[in-house]
Amino acid sequence: MALRLKSHWHDDQAGRSLEEIARAVAFNIWRIAKDKAWALHGQDFVFRDDRQYLEVIAEYVFYMVQITDRLTFPRLDEDQRRTFLTRLALALAHQVQDNSQDLLEPGDYGRPFIDRLNQRSAEYAEFGFDPEEGPSYPFIRHLGFEIQRLMGEGRENRWVIDQVMDKDAWEAYRQVHQVVENLLE
Repeated sequence: MALRLKSHWHDDQAGRSLEEIARAVAFNIWRIAKDKAWALHGQDFVFRDDRQYLEVIAEYVFYMVQITDRLTFPRLDEDQRRTFLTRLALALAHQVQDNSQDLLEPGDYGRPFIDRLNQRSAEYAEFGFDPEEGPSYPFIRHLGFEIQRLMGEGRENRWVIDQVMDKDAWEAYRQVHQVVENLLE
């Protein structure tokens, strides 16, 4: 079943603040990331526990935040982009906090998520992104590497990097690209 994304406003005439747009993009990024992690499970890759599942979701989120940043660069001025990305990160940290507390135990999950997002941002900054072609091979390879590292290289997860790089990363890119383009129209 195809993932339905919410990438259009009900009232096209109403103006939207950057915060509203960021929350809508965050909602979709979270849905796409969950879908990609669930798809790995559907391809018979094995998650050790709910914590590992949430960590894989977070890696997809980090990847899509970087794509969103690259897509908004030509569309927003520096202050707008900073505001937008801050609101996006905070909305995603809220999702992480809520979902982690539901699946794990009470605790602070938002702050470590923001710290890892900042770390991944620095790492992804080294990789190319073409506005027409999308993420470079090293950009996608980094996502695959991080997910492989999280899931391990045991017999059942040995080929997860291939699944991520060949299929899931490109689908996530196309989906988040559609969301950002439609919501920022």
